[in-house]
Amino acid sequence: MRKILGIGLGLAAATAGLVVYQQMAWAQTSGPIGGPRRPPIGGEPRPPGRAPAPNGPASDAPINAPDLSPIETRARRPQATPGEVPLFTSDTNYVTVDISVVDSDGVFIPNIPQGNFQILEDGVPQKIVNFGMGEGESTVCLLIEFSNLFQQYWSETWYQTLTAAYGFIETLRPEDYVAVVAYDLRPEILTDFTQDRREIQGALNRLKIPGYSESNLFDALGEMIGRMKDIEGRKSIVVLASGRDTLSKYNLKQIRQVVQEGGVTIHTIGLMQAMRDYYDSRGAMGSIARMDFLQADNQMRTFSRESGGLSFFPRFYGEFPNIFQLLNYVMRNQYTAVYQPNNTLRNGEFRKIEVRLVAPTGKELRVTNEKGKRVKYQVVHKQGYIAPREVE
Repeated sequence: MRKILGIGLGLAAATAGLVVYQQMAWAQTSGPIGGPRRPPIGGEPRPPGRAPAPNGPASDAPINAPDLSPIETRARRPQATPGEVPLFTSDTNYVTVDISVVDSDGVFIPNIPQGNFQILEDGVPQKIVNFGMGEGESTVCLLIEFSNLFQQYWSETWYQTLTAAYGFIETLRPEDYVAVVAYDLRPEILTDFTQDRREIQGALNRLKIPGYSESNLFDALGEMIGRMKDIEGRKSIVVLASGRDTLSKYNLKQIRQVVQEGGVTIHTIGLMQAMRDYYDSRGAMGSIARMDFLQADNQMRTFSRESGGLSFFPRFYGEFPNIFQLLNYVMRNQYTAVYQPNNTLRNGEFRKIEVRLVAPTGKELRVTNEKGKRVKYQVVHKQGYIAPREVE
């Protein structure tokens, strides 16, 4: 079910600190109607040849990553994958882990055999019972901070927010389902999940003048996770925000538990990085405000890390195209591993997951390019899950 139900109104009142930002007129001649201008991403890269599904044994030879240019995936209807298996059945527990392996340039590395993946739960190796690699359509909620706290009309942050929102939507494919949600005091669904790009553009065009000066990130994130839990297939939330939270009903501990249990991948993009440096270097930001923003960055990183997503903190507009391309590769290309935990206790405790790439010798797997040069890579996955309880 792809429809989000209506969101009830909440009422809160508070004041938030740091009023050091002056509104700055942007030098470019562009406005919110039709979207701000953004640097072109350029031509689509050519995809390398694809090998059969990586379900064979591990190999002593290094994994060859022949083409380190961005990979263009071929859109198709996703077939039934292990990622669609319920997290827990009534009699037997199974844990599904979506895994992305990307190099230092953000390129997805395909065709790694199952035998080179090692999954540990609380430090104990687990046996993988199902494994595969696939690509397909994505279901994405674009969650945008649009508050009078920072996004005052025609301010620098207002322009940056719109630039990032329009730029991200441009990189998605026609078969992707997208919902656009803006939040200040409460989240507002600007458009429900749809493949209609005109409807999505119309939703973004509504982002003109913000209303409230609250920025309740925790409440908005918790609301969206709750409404996306039952959606099948690849699903993710992309957060465009400062990371500040002013008056949410959730506290940090509570929203982290929601993130860990939700099964929705969260990618975060932190705004205002260059602006914060500008004011801080001129003594216009106090120590409390500086700590608030550092905490906000850490919160965004935590949400991404614990859900298996990525976090970005761009300082320049030119960083956006590469960020959006990387997000598309990670959201669309994944390895999916299913294992049955050795720990069968139903105690409701958090269990940490670690995924490694190893050679048969037990050492770290070496990945090389066509020239035999070693490729640095990152394994992205959720950090753990909450075990079920007996009453469940």
